[in-house]
Amino acid sequence: MGSSSQKAERRPLLLLLAVLCGAPFMAALDVFVVNLAFPAIGRDFAGSSLGDLSWVLNGYSIVYAALLIPLGRWADAVGAKRVFLLGLSLFTLASVIAAVAAGLPMLLAARVAQAVGAAALTPASLGLLVRTAPASRRALAVGLWAASSAIASALGPVIGGLLVELSWRWVFLINAPIGVVLLIVAARTIPAGGHASGGRVNLVAALLAAVGAGALSLALVEGGSWGWGAPPTIVCLLVSVAAAAGLTWDSRRGAAPLIPATVMRVRTFAWANAAMALFSASFAAGLLALVVWLQDVWGYTAVEAGLAIAPGPLMVPLFAVGGQRLLGRVPAAYPAAAGALLWAAGTVAILAGVGSTSGYAAGVLPGWLVAGVGVGLTIPAILTSSTAALPPHSASTGGAVINMSRQIGTVVGVSAFVAILGSGTDAAASPEVFRTAWWIVAAVGLLSAVTALGISTRRAPVQAPAPPLSSTHQERAAR
Repeated sequence: MGSSSQKAERRPLLLLLAVLCGAPFMAALDVFVVNLAFPAIGRDFAGSSLGDLSWVLNGYSIVYAALLIPLGRWADAVGAKRVFLLGLSLFTLASVIAAVAAGLPMLLAARVAQAVGAAALTPASLGLLVRTAPASRRALAVGLWAASSAIASALGPVIGGLLVELSWRWVFLINAPIGVVLLIVAARTIPAGGHASGGRVNLVAALLAAVGAGALSLALVEGGSWGWGAPPTIVCLLVSVAAAAGLTWDSRRGAAPLIPATVMRVRTFAWANAAMALFSASFAAGLLALVVWLQDVWGYTAVEAGLAIAPGPLMVPLFAVGGQRLLGRVPAAYPAAAGALLWAAGTVAILAGVGSTSGYAAGVLPGWLVAGVGVGLTIPAILTSSTAALPPHSASTGGAVINMSRQIGTVVGVSAFVAILGSGTDAAASPEVFRTAWWIVAAVGLLSAVTALGISTRRAPVQAPAPPLSSTHQERAAR
């Protein structure tokens, strides 16, 4: 009897995990599979320039990064379940519109709508996990959530390559049935109510956050083509700095701050954001370097390159689960730092093993497996420690902040790799350019390991969620 009741209790939790990890997995996967579809989209919309087509990718990244914090704060204010369902509905509908787009303007509008939906569902899903998962399983749930997006980023080339073989429209259309199923299960599985603060979202601060993150992302994405010293790049960077200053003032002095000062003063949370940004930059650049190397230097097809990438991501869920079991016994800083060191070591192993005529099994696979283990340890440990340090009523806001750090880090990593690759005259004939990039990837990975050591200095046992603060208590805490 006891065994059957335990199984009955586990079933809702498994469904909850499937929904709250599946939706951000789908949103993250969409970013990377579209990269594979880019050439095919260009062939269908033959009258479009390369600069116009680039916004299919860049528009999504910029809008997504810009809206994470405002929509995460909105989820805390009105209820994470409501925002999650709205975000998932918008993402699914926008995917269908993108799939049937008759021209580039329609596709770009659908991609912006997808980004809005993804920016809503991502922090809301993390907040819901923190609030609804049993205390004994919360660290594992957050670890699986983190692993799902890491797997999506690495499996994107595999799935994207297969779908593009059918048509680039399948890259978007595949989201429709998956999104509908997730919506139905989410509506029935996610508990009603929650820790909604009931307060208003500071619209001025939300606008500052959106403009600041968007301007920084725009500068990083377009800086290579505009020129890093060009007026548009400098203006975007100045706007992002001014917006950051305004948000800092709002956090410390505002009556209803978008990001409460009590959140940013949490030492673990601050270090986790720094470590996440650095590691994400290293991971994004390293992944892109390997994909481009396989295709441009060794001549792999998109499908072959995707399959060659796949073994690394297979390590992520295995070591994400194992790493979460350590978090109740050792400080989160240790598995996070150890994982970052393994990522750097795996990168150096790839660097030492590859050559223009080297084989995959000896030159890439060993280092890539080690790097996958590192990702499985680092990202879940950073995310788990950052959310565990915050009260439940700030979970979605905190999740939005650290995911924005992750997104900005990713944009920095990709932009840096593109800039390094552009310094070579012929990438396919200049393996040294890739080796330079891999050395930088390893160095930044090592720096993220050092930064991760600041996350925590003592073991933090998993605790049951605290009840939401009343508005009066929240105001006092902010002061």
